[in-house]
Amino acid sequence: MAKSPVQVGIVAGEASGDLLGSLLIDALNNAQPGLEFVGIAGPKMQALGAKSWFPMQALSVRGYVEALGSLSKILAIRRALQRQFLQTQPQVFIGVDAPDFNLALEGKLKQAGIPSVHFVSPSVWAWRPKRIKKVRRAVSHALLIFPFEEEIYRTAGIPATYVGHPLAHALPPPDRVAARQILGLQADAEYVVLMPGSRPGELKALARLFIEMAKTLAVKRPQTRFLIPLVNRETRLIFERSLHEAQVTIEGDHSNLPLRILYGHAHEALQAADSALIASGTATLEALLLDCPHVITYKVPWLTWQIMRRQALQPWIGLPNILAAESVVPEIIQNQATPEALALALDDLLSDQAARNKQIEAFRQQRARLKRNTPALIAHALKPFLTGKRHAD
Repeated sequence: MAKSPVQVGIVAGEASGDLLGSLLIDALNNAQPGLEFVGIAGPKMQALGAKSWFPMQALSVRGYVEALGSLSKILAIRRALQRQFLQTQPQVFIGVDAPDFNLALEGKLKQAGIPSVHFVSPSVWAWRPKRIKKVRRAVSHALLIFPFEEEIYRTAGIPATYVGHPLAHALPPPDRVAARQILGLQADAEYVVLMPGSRPGELKALARLFIEMAKTLAVKRPQTRFLIPLVNRETRLIFERSLHEAQVTIEGDHSNLPLRILYGHAHEALQAADSALIASGTATLEALLLDCPHVITYKVPWLTWQIMRRQALQPWIGLPNILAAESVVPEIIQNQATPEALALALDDLLSDQAARNKQIEAFRQQRARLKRNTPALIAHALKPFLTGKRHAD
């Protein structure tokens, strides 16, 4: 009789988690063929064979206040996952980021004897440091992607492995010329990438701000062209609705803003661009790894911001600045994030080659810190959970 595949439970909650989850799945499949991944997966994870019992978009909620409207649905999904995993008894469960959702599920499964691994530490070094206690209760092992996290986990007594950042391993050195050719862009034109977020709620909140910034910058720099990579049809519809509300036409003879929507191709766009405006998050790290100078912005509802501000441990919100422990990339957030202020910051950056080069040099230093043989390190750290007798630490 054929041997049953080893089942691995896995949950990713948004586009960045889907990308990281796909890199993890690929690493484990290469090290141990025949694994079966089930849980919640995005399109990249599903392309590698993962089965998704619920749509990943159901977990893609932005901020405290915004989550309240979806809370009952999210809790119902988590209870259903817990029941299913307790029934199927996977060899190990892996939560990919999404700590507010995954840590509670990991804790329940660990209590039931199913080892739990958390991939991507909650940002306890940036805010809500007490979450490290919840991590200690919930996980059997943590996979860390930033070098400074090792000491935090060692001090907290949590088994953990620094595996480097998967994107630093996976992304090839940036090639501006090739990226422009792939996207069909002019070799000598000036391009700015707009990245207002991948989650629907985030995009609804920030799309209009980014569009108004582009309109303002286009007056200052009529030669500038804009690229916006969107991850799926839903996010394109949200952005197109915001374009309509802003009375912007981008196609045909009546175009009044030189903006092009891309289906995916975020990495090519960042390589090809002269600069970018990015909502704080994983995209800022992608820009770092792809040598794209940028400005960081973010806006959340007043109450969410008050909660976040009071628990913050760092003076920055952008990963390039946190990694460097200094202000490498301009951050313009909350009330300061007006179309005029953002357009001025981008105009200054585009006008100053030395400033762009300074960002790129800092980016390359951080890339060297983050680049490891991540697939091999992941496979080695998880081998005991996949091949030995199952037990939770």
